[in-house]
Amino acid sequence: MDKLRAMQLFVKLADLGSFTRVAEQVNASKSMISKEISRLESELGTRLLHRSTRNVQLTHAGEGYLQRAREILAKVDDADNFVTDLQQNIRGKLKINAPMALGLTDLSMLFADFMHSHPDIELDIHLGDENIDLVEQGFDLGFRASSTPIDVNYVGKALTQFTYKVCAAPHYLAQHAAISTSQDLKDHNCFVYSYFQHKNIWPIEDGIAVKGRLRVNNTQFMMASIQKGLGIGFIPDFVCQSAIDKGDVVEILTDATKPKLTLYALYPARHFVPAKLITCINYLEHWFEKKS
Repeated sequence: MDKLRAMQLFVKLADLGSFTRVAEQVNASKSMISKEISRLESELGTRLLHRSTRNVQLTHAGEGYLQRAREILAKVDDADNFVTDLQQNIRGKLKINAPMALGLTDLSMLFADFMHSHPDIELDIHLGDENIDLVEQGFDLGFRASSTPIDVNYVGKALTQFTYKVCAAPHYLAQHAAISTSQDLKDHNCFVYSYFQHKNIWPIEDGIAVKGRLRVNNTQFMMASIQKGLGIGFIPDFVCQSAIDKGDVVEILTDATKPKLTLYALYPARHFVPAKLITCINYLEHWFEKKS
């Protein structure tokens, strides 16, 4: 038995005073209404109303049940209205996880613009490069930059693409053996990003195994070491491009084949996606479209 529906029918019956009128209002037969009320009474173990040919009259138990049923149904309506309001109004909190380097570069500008455009949305942003479970950690939205397919447990929206660059400081290159092909990297101090899916295999051409004195879980930390002339890095352009433009580092192996890095917005698969989240994702797409 659908107890909530039976409760709704009981309240309607108390208000309208007639099985016929209730049946007309809910587009059902009188017998169906009567059976639902009888099932409710049977489950409760008491009679809620007295039936006659002309009308119905509540018992003492029915009067008490009616008062409490109204309160329960009002709370159900309030809960439904609360969710509907969240779906239709662009406000509330969004908890977001993003990679550290992206969060301090492109995404910091993006979300500053987003907050300006949507002042009723509160952002709770966590920056970190480790791979976490968005659902378990309670995140509404996460960002992943990947050159391989993303986790199928989430809905993924591709936002933009970045490129990888092999970088070194000019004074490092001046003091070490020349680099003409990817195979030459085997003889150099090549830094490894701890969370890189390929580990110490840089996906240049057919893949090249590298080694070096630095393994680190933050690309900006790695970038500082590259600028100091300590070694070579395989770095996304959003981390290294400004240093290249200023001449602090030089891109090498520019003609070598390298994978593209796709930035995805990920969110847990849901039947109902909050309007604030849909609005945010649409804003992300348009922001990157204008930027490209």
